[in-house]
Amino acid sequence: MKVLVLNCGSSSVKFQLLETGGQEVAQEDRVLARGLVDSIGGPALLRLDIPGRAPFRETAEILDHKVAVERALDLLAGGETAVLKDRREVEAVGHRVVHGGERFRTSVLIDDLVLRGIEECFELAPLHNPPNVKGYRAARELLPDVPQVAVFDTSFHQSMPKAAFLYALPYVLYERHGIRRYGFHGTSHRFVSRRLAALLGRADDPGLRMITCHLGNGCSVAAVRGRHSIDTSMGFTPLEGLVMGTRSGDLDPAILLHVMAKEELAPAELSALLNKHSGLLGVSGHSNDMRTLLEAEAQGQARAGLAVDVFCYRLRKYIAAYVGALGGLDGLAFAGGIGENAPAIRERALVGLEAVGLIIDPERNASARGIEADLSAAGTRARVFVVPTNEELLIAHDTFAIVSGLAPA
Repeated sequence: MKVLVLNCGSSSVKFQLLETGGQEVAQEDRVLARGLVDSIGGPALLRLDIPGRAPFRETAEILDHKVAVERALDLLAGGETAVLKDRREVEAVGHRVVHGGERFRTSVLIDDLVLRGIEECFELAPLHNPPNVKGYRAARELLPDVPQVAVFDTSFHQSMPKAAFLYALPYVLYERHGIRRYGFHGTSHRFVSRRLAALLGRADDPGLRMITCHLGNGCSVAAVRGRHSIDTSMGFTPLEGLVMGTRSGDLDPAILLHVMAKEELAPAELSALLNKHSGLLGVSGHSNDMRTLLEAEAQGQARAGLAVDVFCYRLRKYIAAYVGALGGLDGLAFAGGIGENAPAIRERALVGLEAVGLIIDPERNASARGIEADLSAAGTRARVFVVPTNEELLIAHDTFAIVSGLAPA
């Protein structure tokens, strides 16, 4: 089945065209093309990469998401960039949808009722769900007879128990406004945990205890038992949890009141401070890019090193906490741009966790960059892997399953 995967942001459309037979015949998975339309609303940059061909780049006036999706389809099914004879070869469209609230515990075929449910989550994800819906409406209009599937970032974490997702606030705030921890990066954590379970030879073991670390510009960690998330670091929004590129992660909530008063900040200004000017960038005063910070640290820039230390320390604390939540650990996986490509961060994050069985082989760790690899030292109780994430493939697998009348794996 040829599946078009769309990930629509406020001013961008990421897309991949994949051919898949579903998770059970994963050897048939093939990426036919991937691309990005960036800076929608004006002169936009369009990138298209097709395996075995030269990259295609174009700048064009693209004013809205419909035009962006239409241009992507035109490139996929026309001219020198074509990988399809006709856009009608697209058999299904899978949409990344950030927030499904408590209503959507799994991926679903989109109909009018589902669409209303996604729209009802706008207030929970005002920057993400509206453009996700724009992408759906564009694809539905341009491919009217093609089934469309929503795959939610939050759905994997809907298995968290109440003790894990509730905040110690008046319970009425949960009842009235849905104030609770939802978790994000669910497609990545689900893909990585499934792959880790397979690597451990325990794909069907409901008692398997895993920790998955998605480390990029946005970062989160999840505790997974069997096929279910039991806890995760992100909360009501993606701001909670680990130190990230520009997000603060966990902090004392009283700080917000104090800083608002001292700096005379409006709510929107405080949100920008926490989301865009904090994290690695805020501590280092230099960059939100881990590669840049590691280079700066090596050159003796103290605050760059401090930012890296804070990042690794926070990650180490979460890993240790989730070993406790799981009652032990069988395997841990690093994923995301940092997790897959920064051996120094993996090593520093695990220092001090030898007592819970997390010991990596230095040579294996140093040689693992952007590839799937077993980092475990010989004889360790808990095995450690690098597992490159592939959210688009998971979305394609879910889309295939639902369109085929199967339950998502």
